[in-house]
Amino acid sequence: MIDPAILRTDPDRIRESQRRRGESVEVVDELIAADAAKRAAQQHFDELRNQQKVLGRQIGPLQGALKKAADDTSRARAQAEVEALMAQASTLADDVKAADAAAIEAAALADGLWLRISNLVNLDSPVGGEADFVVLEEVGTPRDFAAEGFEPRDHLDIGELLDAIDTVRGAKVSGSRFFYLKGIGAQLEFALLNLAMQQASANGFIPMITPAIVLPSAMEGTGFLGQAAENVYRLDDDDLYLVGTSEVPLAAYHSDEILDAAALPIRYAGWSSCFRREAGSYGKDTRGIIRVHQFDKVEMFVFTTPDAAEAEHARLLRWERDFVEALELPYRVIDVATGDLGSSAARKFDIEAWIPTQGAYREITSTSNTTEFQARRLRIRMRDGDRVQPLATLNGTLCAMPRIIVAILENHQQPDGSVVVPQALRPFLGGRAVLTAPEPATRA
Repeated sequence: MIDPAILRTDPDRIRESQRRRGESVEVVDELIAADAAKRAAQQHFDELRNQQKVLGRQIGPLQGALKKAADDTSRARAQAEVEALMAQASTLADDVKAADAAAIEAAALADGLWLRISNLVNLDSPVGGEADFVVLEEVGTPRDFAAEGFEPRDHLDIGELLDAIDTVRGAKVSGSRFFYLKGIGAQLEFALLNLAMQQASANGFIPMITPAIVLPSAMEGTGFLGQAAENVYRLDDDDLYLVGTSEVPLAAYHSDEILDAAALPIRYAGWSSCFRREAGSYGKDTRGIIRVHQFDKVEMFVFTTPDAAEAEHARLLRWERDFVEALELPYRVIDVATGDLGSSAARKFDIEAWIPTQGAYREITSTSNTTEFQARRLRIRMRDGDRVQPLATLNGTLCAMPRIIVAILENHQQPDGSVVVPQALRPFLGGRAVLTAPEPATRA
């Protein structure tokens, strides 16, 4: 959620952000009207409620006077005054009840419109859609397989040769876009998990294993029930959601809390299984494990002060780059265009690894600065002296397992289908330097 003061003092700033995102600008005017109506309705309720309290304080003494009346005349006068005030109180009670209902209705309308307003984009982000990103840097040189004298296999061919990936049985058991990692494939994921957590811990992150199912408040608070809702799995009978990233439970971890500003930044590295419906991706990446419904991921999440958020964003990107470079992968860094940002992100950087058989770079990590947007929705604040205010949150994917595995298999493959293990991963694979196909007798 954006600071409501911006809506009331500088609505053009929100309009421009919505325009850059390619989202509704008209909703800003709807929200301005709804916000004014909400405040007016609340003020009317408060005024009536105050009148009710004043009237209550008047009735008490009169009822006492009625009991103490010394003669019929004074008793009748007090009785008439009490009855008049009681009638007024009854009418006022009805008015208060109606005003309360109107205030609740007005607040619900405004709150619903707020959910349609995305975070204010960083003005340095390129404007446009998915294809309008800006390449900030390319690192490493893709291998020239033709010069090496062989045609590269894609990751699924390599995975099947190594008996590491099984999409056929995945589809048999769970449907399309599900898979099994087995043998050296499973070991490779565990190695990546250990390397990621080792790096995260060295950089001051607290390791976390997070819930994969959350309440609607957590999903809505992080901005995943807006434009991203179509890709979210919902458990209707329980009104719960499967997370598409541990960003959600990590962000909600401190919901409704006030943190000490002196203790910031607080950094968490969360591991979880992630679930995405991949709605709208029909026909895209149907082969292999690039686009799947379930995968594991290590996510970095930071709570910090608003004025430190941009510097922290740069650090998250650096840590992601360190991880990719440790895996010896050619990659590029892109500044994501405004129309391709998630609703909570003010700015986002992606790292894309080179995938040889596609002749293209594909996203493997991303990091977003969500400024105060999620914190306001989740009611997370910081106390700095006597001042209490919203803080800032940021997130960054350190290792999305399937796509990293794809990049490793394809970039480090050899002519015989074996795969050279990056030096950084070897300690977590028992010193193994090359992944090779198992003996036929060990294959299922």
